[in-house]
Amino acid sequence: MPDIQIMPSILGADFGRLAEECRRAASAGADQIHVDVMDGVFVPNISFGPDVVKMAAKSVQLPRSVHLMVSRPQDHVSAFSEAGSDTILIHVESKCEVAETLALIRDLGQRAGITLNPETPAESIFEILDARAVDEVLVMSVHPGFGGQKYLSYVEGKVAAIRRRAPWVDIAVDGGIDGSTIVPAAAHGVNLFIAGSYLFRQTDMATAITDLRAKAKSAFCSAL
Repeated sequence: MPDIQIMPSILGADFGRLAEECRRAASAGADQIHVDVMDGVFVPNISFGPDVVKMAAKSVQLPRSVHLMVSRPQDHVSAFSEAGSDTILIHVESKCEVAETLALIRDLGQRAGITLNPETPAESIFEILDARAVDEVLVMSVHPGFGGQKYLSYVEGKVAAIRRRAPWVDIAVDGGIDGSTIVPAAAHGVNLFIAGSYLFRQTDMATAITDLRAKAKSAFCSAL
């Protein structure tokens, strides 16, 4: 069984207290800190740069997962690697040579991940999976660029197809994850769960993370 992990996204945190929010997530039992990077081109919003990853690295010992929602990720992977990322995810829809950029990420000592927007078919990454060019697949369950959106259940079929094709890979889902939506996501094969707004608005984040992890483990086991 793949490792079940809960990953708070600091896009849902209080931007005026990011270091404190990272420490709150770590104390609550989070497995990783997720950093959404937006360039205002690939998606309409603008968010964080490498300095935020540096802040997270100084604040907590948790791994930092960096999701590059940018049009030219090849121009940014080195800076985020130097800043202290552990995983760097790029979009298959971005303007880059995907295989070359994934290889660069690994050459820099990072875990390499590929991300698919909700409408992008699973088949678009089968060649990448067959070559074992990635350590992680991130399936967006909302349209990227904004937090707090509703979970799109139709991506679950895509998750199942990826899990069948590559049972060894970590599969993450991002968007609308809460105590209800985590169950079908896990049942279809997700093992990494990114949650921003839901977790950071909890007064007791530790209980929320424990609840999410237990529900995911139960649902994933029932699907085996």
